[in-house]
Amino acid sequence: MAHQIPDDGTLLPLMEEFYTIQGEGYNTGKAAYFIRLGGCDVGCHWCDVKESWDAELHALTAADTLVEHASKHPAKNVVVTGGEPLIYNLDYLTAQLQASGIRTFIETSGAYPLSGKWDWICLSPKKFKAPSPDVATMADELKVIIFNKSDFEFAEKNALTVSPDCKLFLQPEWSRAKEMTPLIVDYVMSNPKWEISLQTHKFLNIP
Repeated sequence: MAHQIPDDGTLLPLMEEFYTIQGEGYNTGKAAYFIRLGGCDVGCHWCDVKESWDAELHALTAADTLVEHASKHPAKNVVVTGGEPLIYNLDYLTAQLQASGIRTFIETSGAYPLSGKWDWICLSPKKFKAPSPDVATMADELKVIIFNKSDFEFAEKNALTVSPDCKLFLQPEWSRAKEMTPLIVDYVMSNPKWEISLQTHKFLNIP
């Protein structure tokens, strides 16, 4: 039987939840509780969590339960990721988290309109499905994955869609890091509006 996900976001398909250290982007090094939702139709061939794509594989979980679990940890930071979390209405989840004194962060491709109230929005756009303009203009951080040389041009196009205060990051795709990292280093040195993001959690061998 197919999931019947309520429009009000009180039930969400949960792939996994865990307490760890943020490994990427502007907030690298911060302790945070991660909520990974199932469901994604963006289809990145290099995605390292393809098991998140099919929402039907992941149990519907009460948003209140997620808030309760997150509240048990010392760091009051929650990162909602996926999959593509903006497939769902996240207004209820973020309202309850913030009412519990928890800061809300999202990692999204921006492929769907923005819902939820966020303390930090990380936009990681993909070529396969363009970001919604409302997400781009609200983004605090633009993180572009560099898989091949053409991704630098893609990064610059997306940089034109975000606000002047948005932090700009280039991150090597993990399987191509050996080839792409030297190119990113050279690019950032020539274009210092960009910074380098690394998947430090993989170096540290943590989730």
